[in-house]
Amino acid sequence: MTARLDPAPILAELRLLQESLRAALCEHMLTQAQETWARAERDDAGDTIFGIDVAVEDRLLAHCQRWGQQQRFRLVAEGLDPRGVVFGDDGRGGPPFVLIVDPIDGTRGLMFDKRSAFCLMAVAPELGPTTSLADVELAVMTELPTTRQLTSDVLWAMRGSGAHGERHDLRNGKRIPLAVVPSSAATLRHGFATVASFFQGGKELTARLDEAILLRALGPWNPEKAEVYSDQYICSGGQLAELALGRDRFVLDARPLVYRKLGVRSSLCCRPYDLCCALIAQEAGCIVTDPFGAPLDAPLDTTTNVAWVGYANAALAHRMGPIVQDEVTRLLG
Repeated sequence: MTARLDPAPILAELRLLQESLRAALCEHMLTQAQETWARAERDDAGDTIFGIDVAVEDRLLAHCQRWGQQQRFRLVAEGLDPRGVVFGDDGRGGPPFVLIVDPIDGTRGLMFDKRSAFCLMAVAPELGPTTSLADVELAVMTELPTTRQLTSDVLWAMRGSGAHGERHDLRNGKRIPLAVVPSSAATLRHGFATVASFFQGGKELTARLDEAILLRALGPWNPEKAEVYSDQYICSGGQLAELALGRDRFVLDARPLVYRKLGVRSSLCCRPYDLCCALIAQEAGCIVTDPFGAPLDAPLDTTTNVAWVGYANAALAHRMGPIVQDEVTRLLG
């Protein structure tokens, strides 16, 4: 039987680490030219690594090296050994765990100083190669602001303990409690509902899926009204935050299924590190599953493509879930 993790000290360590990465990134963005942020440095199996990503990698690894003097854990992140990197010796600290990290989720928006990104981290007991998103016991996400922002939101959750948040004032360090409360609306009408279509390829099929879902959910389109809004936020962690904070009602990312239907094996899909903070939205009351209503159980790696759907609340999931499952099956099955 696997020993239970003590989440409190791990949570404190992750929050400290994310604040350090945020500070390093803010300094980098204020002192380097925008062309430096957006320069492609290398292409990994997971995604393209840009200059803005490199700015935080060394600090992440240095922090993990120090933490490893007290605790054994396996770090999973882009650019590392696909099996992860182990820090600490056997028996050091509490039970060993897996730490999965996306230092900057939403790089493309942030590197053009267009929209904030998020630093994502989650921890699960070390269960070997079978360790999955379903095993995550705690998660923390910190907003990485543009140079125009004066605040940064931090959200966290431990399984069974609800979701929590703070808003940090970056000028004076003040921290204000932030309510993590999703929308209670049972309809998409007059709310944000998005089917992800970020990149070239599959857009025509994705648009058909989007229109089919809205037609069944709301009835025929009324050209005189703007009743449902789409937000193509290229940041899965940001999409989860928007759900948890009551700004979005529905998000569907079916890219792996779209590409499979087209006969294309694409790397431009959501990965487990992008969804490692789904626990926060779930603890807030959102329903986050695969498009067919099954739990997210992808292995904690950097290469598995993951399709997912998020609903702001259980009532909306009950109403929309069958529609999404039917249309995904009909168009992408």
